[in-house]
Amino acid sequence: MNTSDAEQPKAERPALRALLSYARPHRGVLSVVLLLTLLASAAGLAQPMVIQTVLGNLMTGAGLRDELLLLIGLLLLSIALMWGQAWLSERTAERVVLHVRRGLISRLIRLRTSELDRTEPGGLTTRVTSDSTLVQHAATGGLIQIVDGSIHLLATIVLMGVTSLPLLGITSVVLLVVGVAMGVVMPRIRQVTTQAQESVGAIGAALDRALGAARTVKANGGEAKETGRADAAAERAYRAGLVGARYQAMIAVLAGLVVQASFLAVIGFGGALVATRSLDLAALIGFLLYLFNLGGPILSLVSGTTALQQGLGALARIEEVQGMEIEEDVDLTPAQPSGPPPEVVVEGLEFAYQGRTPTLKGTSFTAPAGAITAIIGSSGSGKTTVFSLIQRFYETDAGSIRLDGTDIRSLSRADLRRRIAYVEQDSPMLAGTLRENLLYSAPDATDEAVAEVLRKTLLDEFVAGLPDGLDTEVGSRGLALSGGERQRLAIARALLREPQVLLLDEVTAHLDGLSEIALRKTVEQAAENCTVLLIAHRLSTVTTADRLILFDDGRVRDHGPHGELLQRNDLYRELAATQLASAR
Repeated sequence: MNTSDAEQPKAERPALRALLSYARPHRGVLSVVLLLTLLASAAGLAQPMVIQTVLGNLMTGAGLRDELLLLIGLLLLSIALMWGQAWLSERTAERVVLHVRRGLISRLIRLRTSELDRTEPGGLTTRVTSDSTLVQHAATGGLIQIVDGSIHLLATIVLMGVTSLPLLGITSVVLLVVGVAMGVVMPRIRQVTTQAQESVGAIGAALDRALGAARTVKANGGEAKETGRADAAAERAYRAGLVGARYQAMIAVLAGLVVQASFLAVIGFGGALVATRSLDLAALIGFLLYLFNLGGPILSLVSGTTALQQGLGALARIEEVQGMEIEEDVDLTPAQPSGPPPEVVVEGLEFAYQGRTPTLKGTSFTAPAGAITAIIGSSGSGKTTVFSLIQRFYETDAGSIRLDGTDIRSLSRADLRRRIAYVEQDSPMLAGTLRENLLYSAPDATDEAVAEVLRKTLLDEFVAGLPDGLDTEVGSRGLALSGGERQRLAIARALLREPQVLLLDEVTAHLDGLSEIALRKTVEQAAENCTVLLIAHRLSTVTTADRLILFDDGRVRDHGPHGELLQRNDLYRELAATQLASAR
């Protein structure tokens, strides 16, 4: 036996407890479902007893009216009970999957940035859409079927024993042999379910990769490559599903084998008992009816155990999300910041992304309150990382960041981020309308304020020229807009928030000269009410800043106004002559 097989029972116990935790809030309704199921089973078990009495009456010539009415009543009662059980079970199952999905959605939205950096979004999505459904079936139908099937099976065996112990002995041998075979096959279903769900997640990740960069894929002729990547994941899911189907077919055959083999054995042995008058014919027929009735609880046990194994396999993937770190203090209620612009002091920052060499190595600088501070340096020198640390997307390994003397770690992330507006380098948009994106963090902004920021970012004429105006759809990730339009919209969204600190990460990259001039004026006006930090590669943007911070290999090499740095710093002169000048 290998190590993984030995460890599986240990891993299964906490997984089963986690599964029960999803069913526990609905235990009242599930108890009613179980009761209805047991009553329906009892009504079904009573029918062979009545039929046996009917057969006895036929042999003796007694009346059948009462027994036939009772049989019809039991049949109708069984149908009504099964309908009620099915309705309550399905309704509860939908509530369970809603609970699972809400919990997953809430956790995924609050995952730390470091977790998102190393996880494929498509794989996370399938945990909500696909894995949760398997957990739903296991937590409701699967558990109910196992309990009902077990009790129904036990009751049937007891009644079979009351009818004829010798025939029960023959049946028990078949049950034992087939039961051992099922015990060997069942655990494999969980393993292949996990493999299949992981492959389904890989399909989602492959499609997210291809569709998220559709223009890049098409421009580079990568359709065949990306199709092959997704096809390979689909093939793996198919193969795992095929193995699972093979196991389930094997289980179904074994379940049918119980009844068929037992029937042949009982007919042969029971017929001999009837011939020797050791058993009357009515008892043999009654036993056979119980034997055929045995298929129901066996099928329930098989279906329930299969659903349970599949659910445990899916639950393992869901529990991976539960084990990921989240931002505990996120406040989802938007609020407008207030107060004067703060001084931003960065002192002794050290930081390394997981598994990489340090990005920041004792970085220190000060961004004066109500001023424009430009951060410049070669690619990979740590500029954007500083912005991420100011926003607390990551936590520093050492050092501190203070706003007017207050360490940002003493603030909740929600409170900190209310004070800061951040415009990312690629200015991503959310699927929806221009209005929804513009008002994303300032839902109560007035029409006058919206019109003002549109004017400042030169978006007013653009919006006015659209048939639907601000209600125009921006497309997935804003791809219906040009790069410059996305950047200006992101800047407008940030200004509408009226932040205390404004972080701009290379926001002039896609702007033409006219738009850049307008943006510089807008930023200068914004600096009257907030502290501005910007990362820039354009000389025209850098020269208008109040203060320059020169980054080099994770450290601050120098700081000061443009003219002073140009005179005394060789690295800055090189950047000004090449990188900054070429970006003009």
